[in-house]
Amino acid sequence: MPISVVYDVYMFIRNWIVFKLNSAPKQHANKVKDVQQQVKKWNENGRQSKMCTARPGWATVSFRRGLYKKQLRNIEVNMIDILEIDEKKRTVRVEPLVTMGQITAFLNPLGWTLPVLPELDDLTVGGLIMGVGIETSSHKHGLFQHCCVSYELVLADGSVVTCSETERPDLFYAVPWSYGTLGFLVSAEIKIIPSKKFVRMEYFPVHSKDEMVRKFQEQTLLQDRNEFVETLAYSLDEAVVMTGNLTDEAEPDKINPIGYFWKLWFFKHVEGFLRSGPAVEYIPIRHYYHRHTRSIFWELQDIIPFGNNPIFRYLFGWAVPPKISLLKLTQGETTKKLYEKYQIIQDMLVPLDKLSEAMEVFEKEIQMYPLWLCPFILYDQPGMVHPPQKGDQLYVDIGAYGSPKSSTWEAVKTTKSLEAYVIKSGGFQMLYADSYLSREEFRKMFDHSLYDRMRKELDCEKAFPEVYDKVNRKVRD
Repeated sequence: MPISVVYDVYMFIRNWIVFKLNSAPKQHANKVKDVQQQVKKWNENGRQSKMCTARPGWATVSFRRGLYKKQLRNIEVNMIDILEIDEKKRTVRVEPLVTMGQITAFLNPLGWTLPVLPELDDLTVGGLIMGVGIETSSHKHGLFQHCCVSYELVLADGSVVTCSETERPDLFYAVPWSYGTLGFLVSAEIKIIPSKKFVRMEYFPVHSKDEMVRKFQEQTLLQDRNEFVETLAYSLDEAVVMTGNLTDEAEPDKINPIGYFWKLWFFKHVEGFLRSGPAVEYIPIRHYYHRHTRSIFWELQDIIPFGNNPIFRYLFGWAVPPKISLLKLTQGETTKKLYEKYQIIQDMLVPLDKLSEAMEVFEKEIQMYPLWLCPFILYDQPGMVHPPQKGDQLYVDIGAYGSPKSSTWEAVKTTKSLEAYVIKSGGFQMLYADSYLSREEFRKMFDHSLYDRMRKELDCEKAFPEVYDKVNRKVRD
């Protein structure tokens, strides 16, 4: 844990100096050329194996590591800087390994934020684009990809291209969820919106499944009134529905800086409203964005069972959370197998009108709480993920992280059962976690029509593996 703190302090100072000296934009062109040279050398050497980034599997936020990296040509893409903020255009341009913690540290003091800013500090821009990014503002703004204005990529032939809705739009829409299988992302331009000092939070405890579903759907549909909506379900019949709105004004006695290390973990703080009833409080903006970071949602209670004890929080809370990357790096084989057998880490995305049914399915299959419920609007745009029918549609992300209590729990069998339900309901599975889908099932869940066309057009067949070959459980360590 102390190593995690030292690393974070070092990176913050390093990033602050680079940003203040404005050296990142000058260095960026050279870093892009370096990626180009590596790719061109691969071409010159006869394309002997497919390519992927050299970023080690333990360095990612996902709890799984990709075995495929051992067989592929690793390309160094060491790009970790914020390049520029354009307040007139309301955009920020960043490199792919810029993290959400880095973005809030620089944007919030300037009075700006991202429309969709996923909550864990170490999530990277590249991962949120090539994979998926969601946050409690997604019912208004869509997924992280829907806030992106343009992408800069190095293609299989070593050329550099920029794509947007108006410039190479097919590539622009094909990039999200493509997992680096169309080219190497070297920068992204993302929309920014004005920020404020606080988030005014309202907590609505509910005590039945029907009441939870009704309240959650009701608050989600109030897109003009609620900036943020989420729910933590503590059982099938008990949950706390939360809404939030940006504000510069706050009642002093209701300000709660939940991000301080000695504070109660957020999910435990929220659980208290089941007993105390509805409430309002004001959370400083950056504390709100990273409210689930200190406890890694609630996974830290399985890693450090005494971590939420007041004595531990006051004495050692400054050292948590340990970085997921360092946990993976130091994880022994026995520990890894125990996690695989007894833990589930999944995000399943289903239509909002299927929420009641989905809660019953999750109760039957895993019987594990809390569950994270986050609504989002899925736009009817080309690409691998869009509504099965015409028109935009509201979905909900059901996040399950922890140890299932169901007597029928079996990691492979249960995950396959959940995957089958998600396909049946017209939903999708986030691909950072274990996927047991067959290739045919994967293609049924995700629309490959544009993706396949772009793979052929950009000569990717010998250059990059397909998405399936990077995310399926068989290629995960």
